[in-house]
Amino acid sequence: MSRLSDHHVIVANDIIARCPRPKSALIPVLHLAQEQDGYVSTDAMEHIAELIGITPAEVYGTASFYEMFKFEPVGKYCINVCTNISCQLLGAWELLEHAEERLGIKSGSTTTDGMFTIEDVECIAACTEAPALQVNYRYRYRVTNEDFDALVDDLRNGALDDEIPPHGTLARVRQTTPDNWADTGRRAQEAVDAR
Repeated sequence: MSRLSDHHVIVANDIIARCPRPKSALIPVLHLAQEQDGYVSTDAMEHIAELIGITPAEVYGTASFYEMFKFEPVGKYCINVCTNISCQLLGAWELLEHAEERLGIKSGSTTTDGMFTIEDVECIAACTEAPALQVNYRYRYRVTNEDFDALVDDLRNGALDDEIPPHGTLARVRQTTPDNWADTGRRAQEAVDAR
């Protein structure tokens, strides 16, 4: 539970400076906070509010709308098993039950070693590849119980470290934009506002 680190404040200010309005940076800066701690703490939301010039309630209101933002610690690997209709018809509930048994936890919980959190989630837009799941928002399709077991083994022994980063890491390469990008956005917004 911390505010953004000095390094993350520099990155946050860079993100904010590239936006035509500071509030436009809210979601990328929330991702930055989650990247730092693996979840978005209350202190981080207050810090983000200060940086952007909005209230902590506005930060929380936006963050709580999106399933991807977590407000308490989760495992290094957050496994989301889709239980919506297409996946459900092709065995998602059975897959979720198997996952719970394999990991020794119920959906919504984290293993005692902090490695895995498992959640049942609504549609993850992979209906033609059901049953599907995501590990830290990286997809796995047509998952069988055996596939799940192999996935857990590979995650535990580090075989997928190049493919699946720890929870909270949105991307491995930070986006950059031209120096004049924010000016262009501001001019476009001023033209819209002038109408």
